Amino acid sequence: MIIEIIAVSILAFLLNIPLGRWRVQYRKLSLPWWLIVHASIPVIIAVRIWLETPRAFIPLFVAMAVFGQFVGARFVRKKINSCD
Repeated sequence: MIIEIIAVSILAFLLNIPLGRWRVQYRKLSLPWWLIVHASIPVIIAVRIWLETPRAFIPLFVAMAVFGQFVGARFVRKKINSCD
């Protein structure tokens, strides 16, 4: 069971890095921004159900997805700032 939890956590993180990089291009709370922020949720839910991970770990998966978005956005902002 612990392997499945780690796998879904890593998937949530890695899936959201490119989404976080993409999200930076749009105005906050616009429709494209909102869609990008939530794009990984169906995939994470499907994998979580397929691997039968306990519901108690859903907050961990959400936190890993948010962290992935943050890291992806950070890469883009750091690249933009280094070009100035």
